[in-house]
Amino acid sequence: MSDSATRRLVILTEGHTEPITGKTASCVIRYRPEEVVALLDSTQAGRTTQELLGVGGATPVVATLDEAQGANTLMIGIAPSGGRIPPSWKAIILESLNRGMDVVSGLHEFISSTPEFAAAAEKSGAKIVDVRKNNERDVARRLNIREECLRIHTVGQDCCVGKMLVAVELANAMKARGYAAKFVATGQTGILVEGDGVPIDCVVSDFVNGAIEKQVLAHQHHDMLFIEGQGSLAHPKYSAVTLGLLHGCAPHGMIMCYEAGRTAIHSMEYVGLKPLPVLIEAYEMMANLISPSKVIGIAINSRCLNDQQAAEERERVRSELGLPACDVLRDGTDELVQAILSMRPELAGR
Repeated sequence: MSDSATRRLVILTEGHTEPITGKTASCVIRYRPEEVVALLDSTQAGRTTQELLGVGGATPVVATLDEAQGANTLMIGIAPSGGRIPPSWKAIILESLNRGMDVVSGLHEFISSTPEFAAAAEKSGAKIVDVRKNNERDVARRLNIREECLRIHTVGQDCCVGKMLVAVELANAMKARGYAAKFVATGQTGILVEGDGVPIDCVVSDFVNGAIEKQVLAHQHHDMLFIEGQGSLAHPKYSAVTLGLLHGCAPHGMIMCYEAGRTAIHSMEYVGLKPLPVLIEAYEMMANLISPSKVIGIAINSRCLNDQQAAEERERVRSELGLPACDVLRDGTDELVQAILSMRPELAGR
């Protein structure tokens, strides 16, 4: 894969250019805009990523690889349930590899495991990077963890509510204040943004706790770590990885993330969401089986609300839960930053 200094991306979202399924594209465009040449979606060609995803300004949406002038890497820009390659995309991926373009994918279905793709890459010299491929085989030990490094974990009412974005924004806010802060990526999109991390939902179950503990040990020379959450304890599909991640990172504090207006589990509309107070109690109970922890703030995803509705929602949540609450994009991060710093007076006083 081209290094970050020379990588020029065309991001493939064909037929799926919307903020939830296309969250990988949205976040890479938001946090790595200098690398993005274009978005590839023939159904939306001629528009901009700002129109469709709310990020990227005038970054164009194109219909063909020929229109993505200067791109040397095709990145798969979606995070669908199940992580399979859409059948109609296979011709585009093959064309990219035949052109000698690297292909970067965070899907569960590995590009490199398809013989036709592997052969094309070998012939053209292109590289295939399957972000979720891993060989994690360590169990958690609970040894040599430096308690002076503050561990903050974003947890959620559901999947696809902004846990990664909140963790990145808080890490960046702390860096801007002069703290040594690190975003610890645990999913495909976070890894593509940060450049490192662990694809925790593709780790063998016995080693989930150990895989994230390894990340904590590797980065605990920082003042604080912001560890990206996955799924939800109440999600019928993903609760196992959520619990392993929670126990493996043993956070000092948690930020509860949710999307205002959502009433059912994403991709399972027949399953209602658990109320935030119920989930906060569950997360704190599960976390405290391993190490003392509590929810210290609420991150609201208010993308579907107007400004007045968002302000009313913020006040409602503050009143109901008695915790700091904000949308980190709409309101900024200050309220959550202060809640985090108040956990460690020695940090707040610096």
